[in-house]
Amino acid sequence: MVSNPAQRPAGSISWKSVAKMIDHTNLRPEASTDQIVRLCQEAREFGFGAVMVNACYIELAVDRLQGSGVGVGTVVGFPLGATLCSVKRFEAEEALSLGAREIDMVLAIGALKSGKHDLVRSEIRTLADAVHAKKALLKVILETGLLSEEEKIAACRLSVEGGADFVKTSTGFLGTGATVADIELMRRTVGPSVGVKASGGIRSAEGALAMIAAGATRLGTSSGVAIIRELQSRLPPQV
Repeated sequence: MVSNPAQRPAGSISWKSVAKMIDHTNLRPEASTDQIVRLCQEAREFGFGAVMVNACYIELAVDRLQGSGVGVGTVVGFPLGATLCSVKRFEAEEALSLGAREIDMVLAIGALKSGKHDLVRSEIRTLADAVHAKKALLKVILETGLLSEEEKIAACRLSVEGGADFVKTSTGFLGTGATVADIELMRRTVGPSVGVKASGGIRSAEGALAMIAAGATRLGTSSGVAIIRELQSRLPPQV
């Protein structure tokens, strides 16, 4: 399932609309087959927008989620962003051939910090072309915890210029995650037509709602079940 990147719940929100914004995630290196099966079962049960798994589990997730309306996504150049553009493209094309329809790529962080904006933009464009050819979505992970405000703005602008569907805060693997300030900055920079994914450290309903209020249209979290269970006691199922 590929959804409108910038689609946000209008007016009042429901727990079901929040669930649709969640990328239910398990990217841990020790993730087992049983854990991925459970991830997919939970995604079906709670109506999450997508699951995010490592590439070795794409086929399993696609099989388990067939007919559910839940998307399958994976990561590319993860978690450092320091592989060659050709390698990132190969990873993306292999993932797409296995059934993934959402690709979260890590920005070439070192290139950005070195001022090599043309290289960063070109890499994003290369991945966007490959992903869009399969009618899939591309999200660009900025790793905001490593960037200055000026670099965050540049990364967002380069992502838009390169054709990305989303900008995303972080991998969650470097000890930093999403902040309300970063989401607000990213939303202001990319405008209304590009998605913003808050990822890293979102573990509560309060945190999820704060990110949405700041401008996030997707939430990457491994705590989706706890978040939705909490929201079920606070919000209607639909509005």
